[in-house]
Amino acid sequence: MSELTTTARPRRPRPQALTLTEAAAARVRELTEANGHKGLRVGIKNGGCAGQEYTFAFADEIGPLDEVVTDKGATVVIDPKAVLFLIGAEIDFETTRLASKFVFRNPNQTDACGCGESVTITPAKAS
Repeated sequence: MSELTTTARPRRPRPQALTLTEAAAARVRELTEANGHKGLRVGIKNGGCAGQEYTFAFADEIGPLDEVVTDKGATVVIDPKAVLFLIGAEIDFETTRLASKFVFRNPNQTDACGCGESVTITPAKAS
């Protein structure tokens, strides 16, 4: 019998889990560079009247299971438990007369509460 030989092939690049608009990228860069953080950590937690909430924190460390997205010069670190809920999402940053905030456009979001603070998100389905 002959021996099985394998050759290393370069892996196909994975698509980014999420994208940032220009406004969101500028705000993430502004927040992280001014304070020396590695990126902005995004996640999902249970809570609110619709069941889940988006979370933000500064990322000072990047874990081995964290998903790192670099888009338009800004770095977003996705909590490993949130990746399936954020696949295909776009983060925007909006400023109105009353507030400045990050806004998610998430194809996996199925519902939101009236105040907009919590959402219902289902994991992305394999295509």
